Amino acid sequence: MNLHKFPFSIAYADTDAGGIVYHARYIEIAERARMNWLKGAVPPNGDIGFVIREICVKYKKPLRLGDDFIVETRATDLGAASLKVEQKFIKDGEIYAILTGTAAYIGCDMKPKRIPEEYIQGIK
Repeated sequence: MNLHKFPFSIAYADTDAGGIVYHARYIEIAERARMNWLKGAVPPNGDIGFVIREICVKYKKPLRLGDDFIVETRATDLGAASLKVEQKFIKDGEIYAILTGTAAYIGCDMKPKRIPEEYIQGIK
């Protein structure tokens, strides 16, 4: 499925006192990359859209203050009402972290709903 690249630079606010990216910031940066990937895809009929149901982070190397890197986002599996996503934080060709997660598509009644066809086409 399609690959989306999201460039990002680490600022002071992203780090701890030692200049290393705080672990929870990876999840926030990944969310920004996912939203950029789905940019322009507005849920129809008041649907909520995709919400993260599960996420796992594997930290391989620490990112630091001033680092420029790319978050590569791709769908690894597309179900009727859910989407599995893999996101890699890559700097200079090396993987620093890998996030895997499942997002459920939620309707306005807060229940899982079939993913609209326009989303499916954009993801593929």
